[in-house]
Amino acid sequence: MSADQNWAADILLDGFGRVQESVEHALLGLSPEQLLQRPGPHANHIAWLVWHLTRVEDDHIAALAHVLEGHEPPKARTREVPPGQLWPQWRDRFALPYGEWATGYGQSSDEVGNFPAVDSKVLRGYHDAVHARVTEVISGLQPEDLGRIVDERWSPPVTAAVRLVSLLNDATQHVGQAAYVRGIVLG
Repeated sequence: MSADQNWAADILLDGFGRVQESVEHALLGLSPEQLLQRPGPHANHIAWLVWHLTRVEDDHIAALAHVLEGHEPPKARTREVPPGQLWPQWRDRFALPYGEWATGYGQSSDEVGNFPAVDSKVLRGYHDAVHARVTEVISGLQPEDLGRIVDERWSPPVTAAVRLVSLLNDATQHVGQAAYVRGIVLG
């Protein structure tokens, strides 16, 4: 064991790596039609779940990186679009009927139903690109970074550690949902 090893970063990298592997499995071999199958009339489908968890990762890791680069954290009652997101490079491939910076948060069942057919390679490509960015940011963390305030819109303000654990928890839940829906789709 090395005294300078960043155990928190190692654990986070392992967790996000597991999400990436699970995304790959959830999408594996499914057609665009299968990706859009909903297990119930108001349930989410695999395409939306994977897009949503990836959009949230993209948005939140960009915001965290922006603060760690020395910028001020978002203040109370603001909705700022953090610079550095990968979404602009992928947006046209999805052709979504949502706002240009939508992440899926708070979307209605009808909005989920309007998600267009996309190839699993597009979903996987976007997720892999975001995962590479997540890995880059986490790999660059110093132990003291974990206690830095990265969002002042909450009470108490959110630290980098809390944001990363929250992000990992959200991604894990959604990829688990995608795996569950996959089981239903494949019967």
